[in-house]
Amino acid sequence: MGDVLAGFHAAWEFASDSVHIRFERGIRTPKLFQALGERRVPHEAISAVALSPGKRGTVVLHAVPRPGADPLMDAAAGQLREGSDPYRLVLPAERADLAEYYADELRPLLTHRTAEEPLDHHLVEPPEAPLSFKAYDGKATFDGSTVFYRWSWTGASSAKWKAGDQRFPVADLSGVEWRSPELFEGHLRLLRRDVPQPPAQADQDPGALVFGLGYGPVHESLPFAASVLAAVRSTGPAGATGAPHSPGGRRDPADIADRIRHLGELHRAGLVTDDEFLSKKAELLAEL
Repeated sequence: MGDVLAGFHAAWEFASDSVHIRFERGIRTPKLFQALGERRVPHEAISAVALSPGKRGTVVLHAVPRPGADPLMDAAAGQLREGSDPYRLVLPAERADLAEYYADELRPLLTHRTAEEPLDHHLVEPPEAPLSFKAYDGKATFDGSTVFYRWSWTGASSAKWKAGDQRFPVADLSGVEWRSPELFEGHLRLLRRDVPQPPAQADQDPGALVFGLGYGPVHESLPFAASVLAAVRSTGPAGATGAPHSPGGRRDPADIADRIRHLGELHRAGLVTDDEFLSKKAELLAEL
């Protein structure tokens, strides 16, 4: 093929082996689409395609992704709103016949394999690292092999301050848990091989970042989660395991001083014991 079907916010190009989705960057385009830019979806990653009536004089061409084919949809775990689903192309109702034509052209190309067959690798490329985003209680960065958490001064719990900034090699992870910030108590939790039962509360778990109040939006936190998930899956179960720890190397003295001041505030408030205060202060000073 190679024909292009343009709809609201996106255009689909039908190639011989895939559907190439290009998202617009207009002000009305969902921010997740703008963040993704474009995606190539192999036919093997699609289990079905359907056309259905949309809202306010539109129709929707929906390619149903095969479970396990796309790290973005795996990380989303069904939590995306319809308007943010990258596999839905919304078109004016008068283009329904044209959309049905392309759906009919695509369907025979999906029958060469069984959609229920398990996949041992993702078929759609994840968002590329490096990636970062700000959560309510910290900032996350991912360089492609390691995830770093740096706690914020005001949002992080005393449990996270006690644990210190975190470093998670991909080989130490077994997966990710993303809860949409558009739902109640959104968070990103890294599932660690050496911590089979992390704290139930995300604000008490050094492996989790809490969303809310405009922090951790879908268009930033979900591509991040998808990229980490894809890296974990490509590493496989044989990766080395180890406890997360604070990153090494020299630190900015002003940064260390601010952290010690904050630690002192927690100590005066009774949230940190004398021994914990002295131990953590020594760790911070050792980073200078």
